[in-house]
Amino acid sequence: MKSRIMYIEYKGDGISGPAPIGRVTFSKSGRTIYYRGKQFQSLGGRGFKSNYFDVETREEYWISGPKKNGADRLYGGSVEIDEDVREEYWTQIRGKAAPPSKHTARAMSKYRR
Repeated sequence: MKSRIMYIEYKGDGISGPAPIGRVTFSKSGRTIYYRGKQFQSLGGRGFKSNYFDVETREEYWISGPKKNGADRLYGGSVEIDEDVREEYWTQIRGKAAPPSKHTARAMSKYRR
């Protein structure tokens, strides 16, 4: 299956919800996106601030390629980057050095005291 790093924002509670950046995979036809055990299918232009829906729950999401400038959220707020794509996201998409992971930053702070 083809995979890609994507921005996935939950829209079930309104226009702004939890928003991870992570690796998705696509079905052979490319019509279904898989992420964290969920299956998403296109709304075919029928969504309001959303373009995909969760096949099981029917909840709506905005799924797109992440922006190079990091301004993925339309209405601001934080974005969680999955640890398994963190370095690739920062170096390949943002064109910057990857900041330390939360785990690494915590471990390093012990030695700064």
